[in-house]
Amino acid sequence: MGLLSDPNRRRALTKLLTRLNAPICVMCYLAGVAWFMGLAFEPFTLRTYMSENAMGSTMVEERFPAGERALATGREFAAHKKKVGGMPVDWLVKTMQSRGLEVFTQSFTRKLPFPDENKERYMVRGTNVYGILRAPRAPRTEALVLSAPCSEGNNNNQAVGLLLGLAQYFRSQIHWAKDIIFLVNEHDLIGMQAWLEGYHHTNTTGGDWSPLQGRGGSIQAALSLELSSDVITSLDLVLEGLNGQLPNLDLANLFYAFCQKIGVLCTIQGKLQRNDWDTTSGYSHAAQTMMLMVLKQASGRPWGDHGLFLRYHIEAASIRGINSFRQYKTDTTTIGRLLEGMYRKLNNLLERLHQSYFFYLMPSLSRFVSIGYYMPAFGLLAVILLLRVSFHLWDNRGFYFYLTPSSPGVLSILTPVVISHMTGVALYTLPILSQEMAVQHFPVSETEAVVLTAIAIYTAGLALPHNTHRLLQGEGTEEGWRVLKLVALLYLAVLLGCTALINFSLGFILALSLVPIAAFITPHTPKALSAAIMVLLSPGCTLLYCVFVFQELQETPVSLQDGWMLFLSVISQGILDHALYGSLVYPLLALLIYPCWLLLWNILFWK
Repeated sequence: MGLLSDPNRRRALTKLLTRLNAPICVMCYLAGVAWFMGLAFEPFTLRTYMSENAMGSTMVEERFPAGERALATGREFAAHKKKVGGMPVDWLVKTMQSRGLEVFTQSFTRKLPFPDENKERYMVRGTNVYGILRAPRAPRTEALVLSAPCSEGNNNNQAVGLLLGLAQYFRSQIHWAKDIIFLVNEHDLIGMQAWLEGYHHTNTTGGDWSPLQGRGGSIQAALSLELSSDVITSLDLVLEGLNGQLPNLDLANLFYAFCQKIGVLCTIQGKLQRNDWDTTSGYSHAAQTMMLMVLKQASGRPWGDHGLFLRYHIEAASIRGINSFRQYKTDTTTIGRLLEGMYRKLNNLLERLHQSYFFYLMPSLSRFVSIGYYMPAFGLLAVILLLRVSFHLWDNRGFYFYLTPSSPGVLSILTPVVISHMTGVALYTLPILSQEMAVQHFPVSETEAVVLTAIAIYTAGLALPHNTHRLLQGEGTEEGWRVLKLVALLYLAVLLGCTALINFSLGFILALSLVPIAAFITPHTPKALSAAIMVLLSPGCTLLYCVFVFQELQETPVSLQDGWMLFLSVISQGILDHALYGSLVYPLLALLIYPCWLLLWNILFWK
């Protein structure tokens, strides 16, 4: 306290921070990157453990016997799906009713803002079918959900067959204390979104759906099942949900515990766990797994049907069957027993899952990194912005920078801020609004028009706010760019801090690219070199790098041309995810991150 209250000591401290500001910033940046990369090293991580007492023991006897019958049901479902050319609603209703469930249907319609060329759809119409197994030993105030999407072609037929087999088996059990809802949703995420909105009486995305005629209790947990083969080699756990949300860690721990008990190979991010953590290859494997999770979480999109449950504070995950070249095989009966054990444990819950972590990263299914371990990596990057604020507030003698009578007015400083944000608003709104006009005048499809318009506005933004400070008061002043730099630094610090609290992965990736240019850009740096560096570290280029890194981590590298096409697809998918499900990544980048970067661009060309 004496150091801060004594004027002489405080002045000495400010002189030290001013003189060594740049070296300290460089050290903080390198330390932040090193801290993050060290998180994948096993001694720096925590071993997973079950926090919920009701699920602490796996002493449950799983007896599900009907794996072959479930596969036969799946083949029958596939035949009816092929016959009707879509969801066999009538057959599903009769089959669920024959298994003793209360069966209901929900029809929905959704018009996309522009055609989804990845799945070749524009006007989506479908029907969800769900059956409710009422709890015989409870007041029916709580429920669990098991869902399986009705996918196109031959995909996921086995999952629907297993779902129906489990429904018949669960019907013969008397120990259920919660309603169990068996849901077959059409059109994947769109159908799941319609069902969840109907179940909770909300309509946040503007979809058109019929109200649900039957409801269970408050949903406590949900699992989405994806199986497309009669036998599998491993089960992959998918956790990443909408806007980077993750389920309670105990749900992942429960899955891992039963996989270990039953003897099923389990993966996360499609990668098996390795025990040679003390070798270079072992560390590299863990780092790749963790970085895949970071990139998926940063995308903000739901990576499975479970991702939409998290918006309603329902702990959910997707279990995806993988059939690879491995010799180890697991049959449907074993998978059914694993799901039976998980639902038996979830049935024991007296309250929602809440005792374990909601913010974490996982280098493997047996190790995790809690928020207290990974947040310092972001903090080391964010403190650079505060150090640069102090550098511009204090002069070399340790005195505070203050405005003189000749300092720029508020209006002249607000001009680049307003124009930069107007450019962001144009980037957010015009791609969809102008697609019809673009299609009429250029030989492109609606999707191409949206993406190319977004890229054109993004590129044009480099010129629009250029030297906008001179619109009102002629030549800029030295104090003018310093004030604008302070505004940009504080704005970026608050923006990245809030983003990291909601979605750490997105905030950290943006900090990696934006903090260096925000810290050191001035009008006095070499224009050509600084402009090239700023463009290479801009939000758009950062997204392009993430596409290539993601493909490399998945061990499916792509060429420059294929990577560019994936980049365009990611842009269109991001806009669609925002319109359909409420993903916040696209509006965040367009309305806040990009305008903030334009402020820094304006500082570079200040005259």
